Amino acid sequence: MTLFLISMLIVVVLILIEIPVAFAFGIGAVLFAFLTGNNISFLIPHGFKTASGFALLALPLFIFAGLLMAEGGISERLLNFVNSLVGRIKGGLGAVTVLTCALFGAISGSSSAAIAAVGQIMIPRMVREGYPEGHATALVACSSVLALLIPPSIPMIVFSITGGLSVGAAFLSTIIPGILLTILYCVLNMWFLRNDQNIKVEPQLPFKQAAKGVVTTGYNAAFALLMPLIILGAIYSGIATPTEAAAIAVIYAIPVGLFIYKGMSLKSLGAVTVRAVTMTGSIMAVLFFLFIMSRAMILEQVPRDLAQALLTISENKYVLLLLINLLLLLIGMIVDDISGSVLAAIIFLPIINELGIDPIHFAAVVGVNLGLGNVSPPCAPMLYMAGGVSKLSLDRYITPTLKFLCFGHLPMVFLVTFVPELSLFLPKLLMGY
Repeated sequence: MTLFLISMLIVVVLILIEIPVAFAFGIGAVLFAFLTGNNISFLIPHGFKTASGFALLALPLFIFAGLLMAEGGISERLLNFVNSLVGRIKGGLGAVTVLTCALFGAISGSSSAAIAAVGQIMIPRMVREGYPEGHATALVACSSVLALLIPPSIPMIVFSITGGLSVGAAFLSTIIPGILLTILYCVLNMWFLRNDQNIKVEPQLPFKQAAKGVVTTGYNAAFALLMPLIILGAIYSGIATPTEAAAIAVIYAIPVGLFIYKGMSLKSLGAVTVRAVTMTGSIMAVLFFLFIMSRAMILEQVPRDLAQALLTISENKYVLLLLINLLLLLIGMIVDDISGSVLAAIIFLPIINELGIDPIHFAAVVGVNLGLGNVSPPCAPMLYMAGGVSKLSLDRYITPTLKFLCFGHLPMVFLVTFVPELSLFLPKLLMGY
């Protein structure tokens, strides 16, 4: 346990001094194996075997599908459709941002993709309509983590595979928390802006004209809106596994982007392919070293020792859940959502099983908690990415970010943690879990 904590401390220090995450975990894994006397040549084949599993193939395919749809013009069409529904009320443009991030999460499964696709369009647009720049940046950053909760979610795929759980059940566990958080962010956005006189609001249209606008923008966005229905329908109808559904998403996205939306050319298709390969390579490097470290941890019985250490603090499962939530928050602050999902599965699932807590319920806890960590300072990778899009300094958007987190995301963490039915209702209903 001591050697593991030393290795993890070194990993954290390396990440804080901006060593690439893959290299930081690689150094940590090799160091831990060396200190514990494990033969690294025995651990490396395990890393290759796990990383090359069929189920994990869903990860690069969903990344590729998300990038294809972003390049193909889906973001603009989704924004126009949602704007026709809620855009003509005070704070409505903020609600458009939140809902579009949720919809884009249902397509790409990635928070960073949501920031890149939605943030670049909506932050300037909100600022032009009188929104404070800091508020607009914070709203995009906080809403981006809805991609962790609205399936298909790449972190949930990785968590399920690492923990040996059903990917479909893990997907379903975060849907209700994701929808509730979406609604909560929309309400908070309007509440925070209720007295701001600088917000411009487009005049209301007659009902027939407004309905025509909804129908027109909905028709234009139909192929974009169909994509998550096809993916999730294929998975939950039993037609396809998550990996096969990811392949279907890629096959669907290419002709939509090239020939229907015409936002993508053959040249840009090549560029998107290169970006997808690059993103996948960087993620797989991180996962490879994490799988090596996880094998070494299991051989040294670190999860068991950690479970025993926590149980000496208290035997009350609610106290231990609070402590685990705190540790998950710290993990989310330091590393990205995918790396955090692997660490959560490796370190905490044995403890969860010891406490008699349903692992699918815990999957939802991991999803909402890592999302909170990803936008919580000091590290906050998604928060800084949104700041990079708006080109603002941290002091300009930290206060509105904390308001959204304290009144929105944090209460949702407690709700999901202590009301298991929020996450277990749909797996029981649709999968007989």
